[in-house]
Amino acid sequence: MTTTSSPPFVLPTAQAQTSIDRAAILHSGNAGVIVERVGQLRAEFRSEARQFARELSEYLNTNYAGIITVFVYEETFGTKDRLHWLMHLKSLHAYETLIEMGSRDAGWRDIIMRQRIDPARGGGTWDRMFLDGDLHETVLIPSAFGMYGTSDETPDSVRTTEGAATFTVPTAQLQTDVPVEDQLNSATCGILMHRTGELRYEFRAEGRAFARALCESWNRALAGHATIYLYEEAFGRSDRIHHFIHLKSLSSYYTLMGVRAMSDPATREVFTRQWIPEEKGGGGWERMFVQSSLSDLSLTPQHWGMYATKTER
Repeated sequence: MTTTSSPPFVLPTAQAQTSIDRAAILHSGNAGVIVERVGQLRAEFRSEARQFARELSEYLNTNYAGIITVFVYEETFGTKDRLHWLMHLKSLHAYETLIEMGSRDAGWRDIIMRQRIDPARGGGTWDRMFLDGDLHETVLIPSAFGMYGTSDETPDSVRTTEGAATFTVPTAQLQTDVPVEDQLNSATCGILMHRTGELRYEFRAEGRAFARALCESWNRALAGHATIYLYEEAFGRSDRIHHFIHLKSLSSYYTLMGVRAMSDPATREVFTRQWIPEEKGGGGWERMFVQSSLSDLSLTPQHWGMYATKTER
């Protein structure tokens, strides 16, 4: 029996967006800082804006390799024509290097200043493509024990230089004992779930301990299907934490559901443990978060062909 059905479409991962060597890519596992920039496109310029976003990202990737790697994502089920850039930086020192682009990098200025909209549609540069006032950024740093009362001792990541204490942030891939080669990250995952939650101030230490334990429990149980990292907001809302849940594919969500439902003692123990000490009233993880603050967003790596963008690179 013959069939005319097409073979299943395999969604390209974000690392396919760049031509740089895989070993040079910065991603959610090995970056010291992630800047998430979000912007809403005007529907009439949805194709031109995506091409601009990809072109700008690749310019940064190829000209500032080792300093920054930028990937572009779409909201899988959320607001249409809303783009997310994940800018993976080696460190905050690297961000200072990028500040010079505005006045010194002619190639970057050409991309920004180029007329991208057909004159028949009014003409214009990239600024016409986005809703005014809608571009915003969140700066994320991998969570590390020792921050916000999560350790009773000064961690090894603190160094004293010339009388001043400096914190060296471990990268997120060091949060788990799953081998690095078996971890998924923002470059290699098929779907990136971004979960946010705001901790109550009185449980800020216990909440972070729970969040890290949850990561490691799921990383072990979901190896090959999902990898989870935890981040802090550097300059945003205090005690709002972020999980990046990297899924191999959208259907891997069923595996995640299976872990939630399974009766494995090690997995269930994280959710049933009394994390809050008696002197604070006792209780489990559900007391730690501000009610209704837990939120999930699913992101898909942008690829050519989506939403009327060009079909070939």
